[in-house]
Amino acid sequence: MSVGIDMGSKTVKIVDLVPEGNSWRLKSSGILGYTGNMPEEAKDDKELVPLADAIRKLHKEAKVSSKEVCIAIPEVHVYCRTVKFPLLTDSEITSAVRWEAEQYIPIPVKEAVIQHKIVERREDVVPGRVSVLLIAASKALIQKYVKVIEMAGLAVKSVETQSLALVRSLSPENMTAMITDLGARSTNIAISKQGELIFSRSISVGGEAFTRAISQFFGIEAMQAEEYKRTYGMSASKLQGRVKQALEPVFVSVADEIKKAIHYYQSEEDGEAPKSIILSGGTSALPEASLALTKFLGMEVIIGNPFSKVVLDPSVVKSVSGFAPFYSIAVGLAMHE
Repeated sequence: MSVGIDMGSKTVKIVDLVPEGNSWRLKSSGILGYTGNMPEEAKDDKELVPLADAIRKLHKEAKVSSKEVCIAIPEVHVYCRTVKFPLLTDSEITSAVRWEAEQYIPIPVKEAVIQHKIVERREDVVPGRVSVLLIAASKALIQKYVKVIEMAGLAVKSVETQSLALVRSLSPENMTAMITDLGARSTNIAISKQGELIFSRSISVGGEAFTRAISQFFGIEAMQAEEYKRTYGMSASKLQGRVKQALEPVFVSVADEIKKAIHYYQSEEDGEAPKSIILSGGTSALPEASLALTKFLGMEVIIGNPFSKVVLDPSVVKSVSGFAPFYSIAVGLAMHE
C-alpha cells in the first residue's frame, strides 16, 4: 500500500492506495479542516502541534494502517526550471547539474536539496540537446515538513513537489496538457507532456483572494463571503450575477497568468501549446469556474478527476466524487513508486 498526505493551508487530505495490476485501488481516504500554521510559518516545534494533531486524527479516522507516508512541498517554495544541455550521457548530466546548479537556483547550493530529471532528448536538431527539469528546495523547509509528520507519529517515505504529484494523478499520457491547481493561498500551474512534468510555476493568488474579493464587494465577513463563493461561484443567474461580478477580476488575473505561462513555455522552451487545461483544487469546484476560464482563455478547460486512474469500489464512489478536486495532490503522492 502507499499513503499520500497533502498538507494544505486550510485542510489536510489523506489517500491510501493499494496496487492492483497496472493500476491502483482506493483503500481509504479522508479530508479534515484545521486552523494553524503551515510548517514554513512555524517559528518552533510548538507551532507545528495543531497541524500534527490534525494529521494524526485524520490518519486514525481514515483507518489507514501504514505509518509510512509520501508528502509534498508547496510549489511556491520550490525552484523549478528546465535547463538545456548538449547531448551528454546521463552520468555527464548528473555531474553538470551538480556543478552548474548554483546559477539556476536563488539559494546557496549547500542549503538546498537538488534533484533533476531528463525530460527530452533531441537528436533531430542541430546542435542536439537534452532538456533537464531541475528542482530545488530548502533543506530547512523540507526538515520542517518531515518534522510535523514525525510529530504525528508517522514516518516520511518520500518528499516531492506538488506539481509532480498533480501530473501523476491528472495528466493524460498521450498529449501536452496544462494542470492548474487552485489552492487556498496559491495557484500551481504545471505543463505535462506524455505524462511527464516539464514546466511549473506558482502564483500567489488562490481561494482566499476570491473570498476577499466577495467580502470587499458586499461588505460582509469572510465566513459569509466563503459561503457565497461556494454557493454562487461564477453563475450569472444566481444572486443576479453579483458574486460573479465580484469574482471576475480575480479569475481574469489567474487567466492572465496562465496565458503568460503558456507563452513562456512556447517561446523559451520551444514547447507545444497545451491542448486543454485541467483544473483541480478546492476553488475549481466553484459553480461555473471552468466555464469562466474557458471564456477568458479561449481553450477547453475541464475539471480533473484524480480518481480516473484509480479503481473505486461502488460503495465509495458517491462519498469521494463531491470532494474529488481536493484530492489531486494526495492521490498523486500515493501513486509515487
